[in-house]
Amino acid sequence: MRISAGVEMLQLTARAFDQDIILNPTLVWNNDEAILIDTGMPGQTDQLKEALGELSISIEQLKVILLTHQDLDHIGCATDIRKKSNENIIVYAHEFDKPYIEGKLPLIKTNASRMSNEELAAIPDEIKYLYTNPPKVDVDIVLKGSQMLPYCEGIEPIFTPGHTPGHVSFYLRKSKTLVAGDALVFANGQLMGPVKQTTLNMDQAVHSLEKFLHYDIEHVICYHGGYFQGCPKEAILRIKEHIAQGES
Repeated sequence: MRISAGVEMLQLTARAFDQDIILNPTLVWNNDEAILIDTGMPGQTDQLKEALGELSISIEQLKVILLTHQDLDHIGCATDIRKKSNENIIVYAHEFDKPYIEGKLPLIKTNASRMSNEELAAIPDEIKYLYTNPPKVDVDIVLKGSQMLPYCEGIEPIFTPGHTPGHVSFYLRKSKTLVAGDALVFANGQLMGPVKQTTLNMDQAVHSLEKFLHYDIEHVICYHGGYFQGCPKEAILRIKEHIAQGES
C-alpha cells in the first residue's frame, strides 16, 4: 500500500496459533537507497522479495534494515536478507534490545528455557522450532538518544520502551509518517495501545506514547493492523484516559 511518494506499507501473511496474521513492514526508498523497517517472520523472505518486486525493487538494492525491536516476527528475515544481498546491509536497533537480537541473550518472550512443559506443549508445531532456534542477526549500529538517520531526507528514531526494553518507533520526516512498530495497533477502525498480553511493561509503553504528541504526524503505520490516516493525538489521549480509569 502506497502511503506517499517513497513510502510503502508491505503486507506479509503468516500462520501462527491456527490463524492467519498480517504483518506490515515498511519500505522507504528513493533513487539512491532503499530502507526496510522490520523484516517479518523467519521464512518470509520469498514474500518480501515478491512484495519488493511489485515495486521494481530487489533485495539486493536494500541498504539498511531498521529493527523496531527484538520480537521474532520483526527480526525474522534479517539474516536471510543479508545473505541474499550483494551489498553490506547496515542493521540498526536500540542498544537495549541488541544482545537479544544478536542471540547473546534469549529473546525475552520466546525463551523456551523459562517455559514449563505444559507451556511448550501448547505451542503449535509449525512455530515451536522458532522457540528453540530463534532468528538472530548482528546489529551494526545501535540507536540511543536523539539522532537523525541520514536516509531518504531524514528518519528519526523515537525511543518507545515498554513493549520491549529497546522498542523504537520511526518518524519519516518528509512524509510526516509514524512507523509505530508495536507501540500502537490498528484494530476495529481505531488506533489502540500496545497489546497487553505481549507487552512487558504496559505502564512504560503507555507513557512512551506521549512522545508522539510532539510530532507533526499525518500517517501512522502499525505493524499489526496496518494504516491509519491522521494524527494519533486523540487516540493517544483516549488510551491514556482508558488506562487511568482502569487503575482507579
